[in-house]
Amino acid sequence: MDYEEIYDKLYRYCYFKLKHRQDAEDITQEAILRYLKSDVDTSDRKGLPYLYTIARNLCIDKFRKIRTEELSEHIPAPDPFEGLHEKILLEQAVSGLPEEEQDLIFLRYVNEVPVTTICKITGMSRFAVYRKITAILKRLKDEMKEVW
Repeated sequence: MDYEEIYDKLYRYCYFKLKHRQDAEDITQEAILRYLKSDVDTSDRKGLPYLYTIARNLCIDKFRKIRTEELSEHIPAPDPFEGLHEKILLEQAVSGLPEEEQDLIFLRYVNEVPVTTICKITGMSRFAVYRKITAILKRLKDEMKEVW
């Protein structure tokens, strides 16, 4: 595995989940360390889903911890340089999706994770993943048409 590429993708995944740069970096590093310490086969086919599972669980743990603390301290200020109207509308549309659907879209189109790997991460069949992604994209497309 190319650890630099995997680190970048895993970091984006964690940042997407937490919306906090330092927490995403910490969790990415922790996930990779736990992965390297584990006895799991490190081939791309088996290792990548396991690595994403570790990162996902660490993000969930961190999010639970944040919820018990003051949530407002951990919400980053919006980036003023990324004010494109379409991007904002798409982010709003995606943020309105259930968490499972957000994960599917993020994994497939942002991190370009293969469908077979998504199946292993989520425990769904290929058909279910394709069907859900197609339905999600159709709803997002319809929602974006309504706005424009």
